[in-house]
Amino acid sequence: MERLGGLDAVFLAIEGPVSPMNIGSVGIFDGPAPSLASVLSAVASKIALVPRCRQRVRESWLGIARPMWIDDAGFEFSDHVHHVVLPSDDPDALERFVERVMVQPLDRGRALWEMWVVEGLGDGRWAIVSKMHHCMIDGIAGTDLLTLVMDSDPDVEHPPVKLPTATREPTAVESMRFSSVMIARSVRAHLRHLAHSVTHPRATWDRLRDIVAGGRGLWLQPSRRDSPLTGPIGPDRRWAHTRVSLGDVATIRHTFGGTVNDVVLAAVARGFRELLAARQQPLDDRTVMALVPVSTRTADQRGRLDNRVAVTHALLPVGIDDPVETYRAIRRHLDEVKASHQTDASTVLLHTGDYTPHPIAAAVARAVVRIQQNIETIATNVPGPRTPMYLCGRRMIEMYPFAPIAGQIRIAIAIWSYSGVLFLGITGDRDSTTDLDTLVLGIDHGLDALLAEAGATA
Repeated sequence: MERLGGLDAVFLAIEGPVSPMNIGSVGIFDGPAPSLASVLSAVASKIALVPRCRQRVRESWLGIARPMWIDDAGFEFSDHVHHVVLPSDDPDALERFVERVMVQPLDRGRALWEMWVVEGLGDGRWAIVSKMHHCMIDGIAGTDLLTLVMDSDPDVEHPPVKLPTATREPTAVESMRFSSVMIARSVRAHLRHLAHSVTHPRATWDRLRDIVAGGRGLWLQPSRRDSPLTGPIGPDRRWAHTRVSLGDVATIRHTFGGTVNDVVLAAVARGFRELLAARQQPLDDRTVMALVPVSTRTADQRGRLDNRVAVTHALLPVGIDDPVETYRAIRRHLDEVKASHQTDASTVLLHTGDYTPHPIAAAVARAVVRIQQNIETIATNVPGPRTPMYLCGRRMIEMYPFAPIAGQIRIAIAIWSYSGVLFLGITGDRDSTTDLDTLVLGIDHGLDALLAEAGATA
């Protein structure tokens, strides 16, 4: 048994009928597609090394403590890996398939992941569509798991393996005893932390001052309740994708300075500008508030399946038409954000479950997601492998991420880098974002405009 982390439990708690907290990926491979048996064998040989993928969630008695991970005594690998052939005459069949499977809730009575081998893409290509519950992984953990499951060499052979199996699941009494021990340990840890704070008043004061300063900029933003980008969402999704060469991003960075994230957010700002213009919304001096996750994972925590993130707010200046001025404005703004201690403040809120009873932390998380009115989108950027990856000897040529939406947020943008390319997956609420392609084209236009300006400057 292992207790879920505070943030892991938050992602479990905020899931609802219209907001399944599934994150996923769509990997596209050179053909021909291997047999399902070959994929089962290759993936099983790696999953044997990842106990979390053979565990399920068990709620504590009456929900008084955080849920726990327990071994799934009924685990069957074939229950989680499936095969589907898409109609080859439909060019959007893969997108429609992703939209369908990503909103289907994962069965909490089983390990919280699924995978599909998808054929019928045309041009001799095939795909792996995978999803996991967000309580298992964040973006970096997902990259680590993908790197483990896949191969860096196309000629690797996978001998048959026998997955470890649980002989039984913990009894109710054992689970209650475990939860009690975990609560007692947590109380002792908090008392030690309190004692340290009392005996080091200057450090405690400096820390509180930074948190308050960061919280002021993070959570006390003006309400955007009238934004056309936010509002109630339904149970269905739209999903679109695009890509950009990291070489082009490097050209922009070397010309104007900044980071990969600066370039991406500038392009996203352009995308939202075109989306709002198409909706005949006023643009003068307008900004779009984006929630930007930031990894807090240290080097020694790589490979651990859990969530270790903080968040910041980024104001995307969609009111600026000039692409270079948009880029410079974002650079200035993000430099201010980095110095604002927003990540310190967000860590306190996101990890409420680490220092308050679970029912209170879960209620706070659900309330924040439900009532917040200032965040208009999510933009998450995760670095992936720099070299090609293989499965069953086939090279993965593209890899698009999928991010969930919840609460009042109708659009989420996930960015993942792989083998010299940035891949973007954009998730939207089906009922309110019928124009998601406009956003995607706007992002492409933003990158093209920056690249053209960089070429002209050079």
